Amino acid sequence: MEFDYVIIGAGSAGCVIANRLSANPSVSVALIEAGGEDRYPWIHIPVGYFKTMGNPKTDWCYRTQPDPGLNGRSINWPRGKVLGGSSSINGLLYVRGQPQDFDHWRQLGNAGWSWEDVLPLFRRAENWEGTQSPERGVGGPLNVSENKVDRDIIDAWVDAAAQAGYRRTDDYNREDQEGVGFFQMTMKNGMRCSAAAAYLKPIRSRENLHIITHAHTDKIEFDGKRATAVLARVRGKSQRIKAGREIILSAGSIGSPQLLMLSGIGDQNDLGKHGITATHHLPGVGQNLQDHLQARPVFKCNASTINTETKNPLQLMSIALQYAIKRTGPMAMAASLGTAFLKTHDGLETPDIQFHLQPFSADRVAEGSHKFSAFTASVLQLRPESVGHLELVSADAADYPAIYPNYLATKTDCDTIVAGIKIAREICRTEPVKSMITEEYAPGASVADDDDESILEWARNTATTIYHPTGTCKMGQDKMAVVDERLRVYGVQNLRVADASIMPSITSGNTNAPTIMIGEKLSDLILEAN
Repeated sequence: MEFDYVIIGAGSAGCVIANRLSANPSVSVALIEAGGEDRYPWIHIPVGYFKTMGNPKTDWCYRTQPDPGLNGRSINWPRGKVLGGSSSINGLLYVRGQPQDFDHWRQLGNAGWSWEDVLPLFRRAENWEGTQSPERGVGGPLNVSENKVDRDIIDAWVDAAAQAGYRRTDDYNREDQEGVGFFQMTMKNGMRCSAAAAYLKPIRSRENLHIITHAHTDKIEFDGKRATAVLARVRGKSQRIKAGREIILSAGSIGSPQLLMLSGIGDQNDLGKHGITATHHLPGVGQNLQDHLQARPVFKCNASTINTETKNPLQLMSIALQYAIKRTGPMAMAASLGTAFLKTHDGLETPDIQFHLQPFSADRVAEGSHKFSAFTASVLQLRPESVGHLELVSADAADYPAIYPNYLATKTDCDTIVAGIKIAREICRTEPVKSMITEEYAPGASVADDDDESILEWARNTATTIYHPTGTCKMGQDKMAVVDERLRVYGVQNLRVADASIMPSITSGNTNAPTIMIGEKLSDLILEAN
């Protein structure tokens, strides 16, 4: 069990790194994953996230601590525990973010991370099926397709947004993100294109790549300050997996900081509470936690939606046959169809809210959709100011860390989510969608437009994560940074982090695409160094 490179975590970044490093036949690469193989059929069916989120076979099933910003509620935080990581259970939505996001990273002192630097990596990763442009890539491992499922109610909402004065966009993944349109998806021929499907499946036969599943990492071992091995329980049996060159930590925004702390890298005072000897005092580990919080206005309508279509057994059978034969229809649908990146006021340079338009509604997705026909106009703040953190609860890797998201902790965040809900209502009072809506189900008529306090209270009582935790091992030059611009962990040798945890600030949109980009970037950094 000795390799040149050991990668912990086969998620969106880890799969990329395993592919790129093992392309050199003279090096050996181990990719270790706590979950299992991605053989569960619902992983590969786009709508299967209904079956994979909350399923302990594919999801870590994390849960937050009671959050003051959510009026003391605890909420579920799904994270993928399977080959492909969260890219195997997410909503398939492909969003790079705004160029300004990455230019901001560069301004923080992270050389090589500007939009100009990372655009070639986005292009290299993707095989874009839509209209070609110099900013889009063709021939990459990750297939990105345009939306192939439509619903009249979503089309009407997009038209109404344009009628209300918001511009349309055909491609929000180019230089200018702003506008209303339809989502792009990580899908190929009606099947999910996860990081595992894109980057691992085609190269599984490489003799120098060793994929070890059901391997739960306990800690990283050091010889002085040099990372030398990974201690893991492989199918319940303790194993030492040695790394001759480097260990790459790609366990995600919860797993990566947890493993650093368990290995003695973190705030030495906090580590000491659990009897962990500090290998290196690094107080930023587990800090800087950022996530997108979604408020979910729901509108009853007289149009056909997934709610009612799936309640009829004959129609349900028809949907299954349509997918089985043609790989089309509702089962080939991503988590959302329509989207909009908008500004809540004119003083902004770039959009500060994002919509996810869904032709279904539910109080809780796990409990199934409503019995009436309705759609959801979910809205989130793209760049929240509120920052949370993680804490160890023990020195045992089997014990999940305590998650403190700290949602809606600043006035800007509160004002922005209220403004987003008001914009959702404004658009829904505009034709052609207006005449298709029969009633606002949530927040409902009892929450008045001019009552910001009641709108905010509704958000605190109902809003939930849209599954984008980032930032807990942030890249930077300040005293709270965990990795440098080459993703090397400060204070130790032969250890890097590459996943969404290294983001100094959250990107403006869904986080799977930039996490894959981070995997591409780390691969280049290692190849350059060698």
